[in-house]
Amino acid sequence: MTERPETPFLDAVAGPADIRRMNDTALANLADDVRAEVISAVSHTGGHLGSSLGVVELTVAIHAVFDTPRDKLIFDVGHQCYPHKVLTGRRDRIRTLRQEGGLSGFTKRAESEYDPFGAAHSSTSISAALGFAVGRDMGMPTGDAIAVIGDGAISAGMAYEALNNAGAEGRRLFVILNDNEMSIAPPVGAMSKYLSGLYASPVGELHKMAEGFEAALPGPIRDHARRARQLVTGMQTGGSGTLFEELGFSYIGPIDGHDMSQLLPVLRAAKTRTTGPVLIHVCTTKGKGYAPAEGSADCGHGVSKFDVATGAQAKAKSNAPSYTKVFGSALTVEAQHDPKVVAVTAAMPSGTGVNIMGERFKDRVFDVGIAEQHGVTFAAGMAASGLRPFCAIYSTFLQRGYDQVVHDVALQNLPVRFAIDRAGLVGADGPTHAGAFDIGYMSALPNMVVMAAGDELELMHMVRTAAAYDDGPIAFRYPRGEGVGLELPERGEIIEIGKGRLVQEGSDIAILSFGAHLSECQKAVTAMEAQGVSVTLADARFAKPLDRDLIRQLLRHHKALVTVEQGARGGFGAMVLQDLANDGLLGASCQVRTMTLPDRYINQASPAAMYADAGLTAVDIAATALQAAGIEVQRTSVDVA
Repeated sequence: MTERPETPFLDAVAGPADIRRMNDTALANLADDVRAEVISAVSHTGGHLGSSLGVVELTVAIHAVFDTPRDKLIFDVGHQCYPHKVLTGRRDRIRTLRQEGGLSGFTKRAESEYDPFGAAHSSTSISAALGFAVGRDMGMPTGDAIAVIGDGAISAGMAYEALNNAGAEGRRLFVILNDNEMSIAPPVGAMSKYLSGLYASPVGELHKMAEGFEAALPGPIRDHARRARQLVTGMQTGGSGTLFEELGFSYIGPIDGHDMSQLLPVLRAAKTRTTGPVLIHVCTTKGKGYAPAEGSADCGHGVSKFDVATGAQAKAKSNAPSYTKVFGSALTVEAQHDPKVVAVTAAMPSGTGVNIMGERFKDRVFDVGIAEQHGVTFAAGMAASGLRPFCAIYSTFLQRGYDQVVHDVALQNLPVRFAIDRAGLVGADGPTHAGAFDIGYMSALPNMVVMAAGDELELMHMVRTAAAYDDGPIAFRYPRGEGVGLELPERGEIIEIGKGRLVQEGSDIAILSFGAHLSECQKAVTAMEAQGVSVTLADARFAKPLDRDLIRQLLRHHKALVTVEQGARGGFGAMVLQDLANDGLLGASCQVRTMTLPDRYINQASPAAMYADAGLTAVDIAATALQAAGIEVQRTSVDVA
């Protein structure tokens, strides 16, 4: 940690209006100040460092050229928005990024008028920008729309659907492709000479500007630029135009996204001349300007708090492996035993843990990019061929492939194994990344088996169970973070489908946990036992099929039955209630209660604080159970430290 850097140019900026009064030299200096401020802030908070450092100059240039907030700047994903937040009146709160009560780590409409569209999932920006453009053309009080989308996000189907629609509409629209996979470094003199004449040039047609871009370069550099253009567009020399031009866009680029002498004249010229949709191809470097980020394997994509001088991250020591690592290791073991086991992920190999399998079985792990819909159907095709695919996708991102889960997997009863990481509340990433809904949306589907791991050992069992299950699709969910520290075997055991387990038996109250809140339920049990209350704790394991025998056993022998889950209403508890109601059992002497996430989104904080906000702490569980059973005790508090 270090003191705040000196930032004289940034200190003079209260908002984008001040940026627009600066000359080009001052804007370049401002970018340096913003970069220093972002590095300093993220060293205190952690977060998405590399992506934000990659767009510093681009963000400054956009605010300098366009009239934000009247003009709508829409960041795709939004994890690169830290420089934008610094420049739009939120600098005084930038060290609250991703903290409880602080700034979101993504764009958020409720936070600022400079965030016209919230994000955190990818490939939405062009669709939203086109919506703003239509609103403008229909008389709404909005100006230009500028979508900033990365080379990964633009590869997803939704982005191309939007490009196709925007090209057909032909409306004035700006799409800036932030490409950090391609480098281009033309001679400063040749490029600058050409760009400096763009804004003042009398040529009015934008396509002439784009054509002149390459023509003005010396031969070898011109060839490099053309290859870069072909690489990003997929079009070869001699074709009728780039892919974007075939879709109806004017294409400009590629240009160096860290050179203000290139960015500013291109943006100014495009703003002056554009009448229809235009795509500006900007090449950047993730982590730009901070050596530890540029040199790391992930370019500082997601970091914890760190020391600015060394880049060393302050990560807490772990006493237990993460659920993600347990899954990845268990999957690798299954792949060793069965050559038909394959894995699919959507741009998150390390995030989902399938990279562990990939290190051993490179040709059996498939990263489809940011394309969850394709990934699900791709897995369905492999299942239909006789392979045993594990489709490893975060709960929040699997939502994007739900139609394919319904139509291509469940309807055809194909044995795709869904490994659903980040189930429940996830902490600093907030509500956009919370895995709140998968219990309900997966359990609603015929043919689907739905499991949830109560701890890391149960996760190992579920990986093996899923690998052995060929009768149809099967899903298992597990949270972000560490397990509870159990000793783990080399390989899990096969669980009987639809069978839960008793953790301990009592006589007064029954707690039926589904998933990783089992440890919190155990704390609640300990607290109630300290008050002389006898408690049964059961791990449901399955939301579908339900262990009906276990549920009825708990109902018969206790004064109250409380279900607990890390998911939204309409999930496991709802299925239990429906099952009991259909058999006329809800009027029995045992009172039934369900505990779920509340019917609202929960803002970022630590996971513990978020579950407290949700009313799902051990104290809440104990209080709910005692009230349902009609048991009064002196004190229901519990130490949850």
